[in-house]
This record gives sequence, C-alpha cells and structure tokens, in this order.
Amino acid sequence: MALAIVGLFVQSCKKDKAENNISETEGLMKVQEISNSDYTVEVYTTSGILQLGYNEVYLRLKEKSTGDYKQDVNFSWMPVMNMTSMEHACPKSDISKVPGKQTLYKGYLVFQMPENSSEHWQLSVDYSSGSVTGSVSDQISVHTTALKNVTVFTGADSKTYVLALVQPQKPVVAINDLTLALFSMESMMMFPIVANYTIELDPRMPDMGNHSSPNNENPVFSAADNFYHGKLSLTMTGNWKLNLIVKNANGDTLKGEPVSGTTDSSLYLEVEAQ
Repeated sequence: MALAIVGLFVQSCKKDKAENNISETEGLMKVQEISNSDYTVEVYTTSGILQLGYNEVYLRLKEKSTGDYKQDVNFSWMPVMNMTSMEHACPKSDISKVPGKQTLYKGYLVFQMPENSSEHWQLSVDYSSGSVTGSVSDQISVHTTALKNVTVFTGADSKTYVLALVQPQKPVVAINDLTLALFSMESMMMFPIVANYTIELDPRMPDMGNHSSPNNENPVFSAADNFYHGKLSLTMTGNWKLNLIVKNANGDTLKGEPVSGTTDSSLYLEVEAQ
C-alpha cells in the first residue's frame, strides 16, 4: 500500500511538471537547444525559426541532471555574425521574465542580414541563477524573408542606422498598428536605440498605380518601449511599400525622399496585406 501511494505521488508530480511545462510555452515553438555539460538554454519563437529582421525570442534554463527549469534567472546574450573577413553583432534587447510565467524569459534580436553558405550567426547566452553561473554558445540559423522588413542605411550625418518593422507581423486590410525600431551602429558590436527622431510614412501599392491610402499616422517614439508607434492604413490585399523619411531631432533629413509619381523613397520597408 505504501509503495502504491509513493508511486501515485511520483506519477502525479511528473504529470504536474509536464502540464506546467506545456503551459509555460503555449503558443511557442522551439528553435533549438544550446547546451553545456550541466545546463541547457531552450530557444523559442512563435514560428519556430529565426529570420531576417525583428524577432521576439524566448528563453528557458533547464538543469540537465534533474530536468528542472530555473525560475529566477538573469540572462544576457550576444549574437555575432561570422563573415569571411569580419565579425559584427546586431541590435538586441535586454532579457526579462514574461509576466505571469514561472520559467519563461523574453527579449528581441534584429538580424540585419541572413546566413549564407559561408557566413553564419553564433548566439552566446550567459546565465546566472542563485549560485549557478555559466554560458552556452552555438551556431544558429537566420533565414531570409520574401519582403524587406529591415534596412541598413547611412544617414546624411555619415552614421549607420538599422530600421526594422516590429508590427504588424500579419498585416490585414484595415488600419493596422504600426511599430518601428530604429538603432544606430555605434560600433560593430554596439547598436543603441535612437530616440525622438521623426519618421514620416507614405505607404504605396506599386502594382496598383502606386496609390496611397488614407488615415495613416507617422510613427512617434515612445519611451515606454523605445519603439516608434503609428498607424498603417492598408486598403487592398497585396504588397505594399512603406516609403519612409527619417529626420534627426533637429529636423534634418538623414535618409528618404517624398514620393513623386512613381518615384519612391530610397528608404522603405515592405508588407503584404491579407
């Protein structure tokens, strides 16, 4: 009888642990695991891949010997592109625990170029939890995209910038919430956020006479999340070009031009309305 009770208790604990693990990552797909001898960092996204442009990335830390996930973890990371003649990083956020979750942490990475046959990305993750500290590192796959969701440009001030589409990820025929992220390249490894610039938006549909749409709102910087928020009006299904002009805090144009006829801005992103 005693052995039966113990067995039922162990089975119940295993069931509770499995159900909790499922609820922690509900709606996410595992990209890969990056391990050392003692711990594994699990990497998740909503699609199960990493791709060019903005990526929301989720992490969990698992102890190999017990299979338990750590609940209080400090994560930091560094993505590095190993090119044939140089290395560089990409814009990245800090990592914080997802509200309402026990073991799930979230940040973002903005890849400005995909992998190719001779050049690849490496992701290194440092972690600490109580007295436990360590790091893991491995090659990751960064896929290309059909549409231009990130652009790297040199401004009139001779600085290099990275501009990325954050939202909408699934544009629809409606007025969509528009979110953009703007970074400067301080060095090959540092990409700080650029705050309080002006971004002007003119969406056009190239396949339909380059017509625009009403009720758009230029994205404005918000200190709450360090992104630029506006409204994007899409009136038809199909591909749209988001013509952009970026100006600095003094109102000087850094990149981009007004649309004139069928001549678009040299600075743009692309979306496809469904």
